[in-house]
Amino acid sequence: MAKRERRGKEREKDQEREELDERVVHLARTAKVVKGGRRFAFRATVVVGDHQGRVGVGIGKAREVPDAIRKASERAKKKMIRVSMLATTIPHEVEAKFGAAKVLLKPASPGTGVIAGGGVRAVVEVVGISDILSKSLGSDNILNVVQATFVALQSLQDFRKEAGYRGVEPKSLAPFWYKEETRG
Repeated sequence: MAKRERRGKEREKDQEREELDERVVHLARTAKVVKGGRRFAFRATVVVGDHQGRVGVGIGKAREVPDAIRKASERAKKKMIRVSMLATTIPHEVEAKFGAAKVLLKPASPGTGVIAGGGVRAVVEVVGISDILSKSLGSDNILNVVQATFVALQSLQDFRKEAGYRGVEPKSLAPFWYKEETRG
């Protein structure tokens, strides 16, 4: 019985691995000066997502590139979050800061595409957002830009819940181009 349970869990993990899109956003070579010379190591920044609203960011450090990437992807899978989405975009404008990097994300009407640079684009695409406007402000350090984008996506709220909290009509908080599905 225990073997069957283990096999079932292994199959679930294999299916999860197959579904996830894994992107190496940045690789950095670092050097540590020691008595005998320099010791080189690598830092990998990896973004993992399922194109259906889940995303994770991980950073891995190791003496070899494959080890750094493996560690980063494992950490990214552990830190996955669910992102509030509205069709193919985000429900509202959001701005987030991480270190000296600042990221501004704005919802876009269908057909706009992903208007974003390097680190922001990688995070947004693996989430499954296909229409968004963004601007990276402040530092252009790719590690901090990716982390700021992750923080921004974490802070997104569904407009229907927000309307309930405020006691207003959901239509007043929805983007002008969004048409609510009517059941009748």
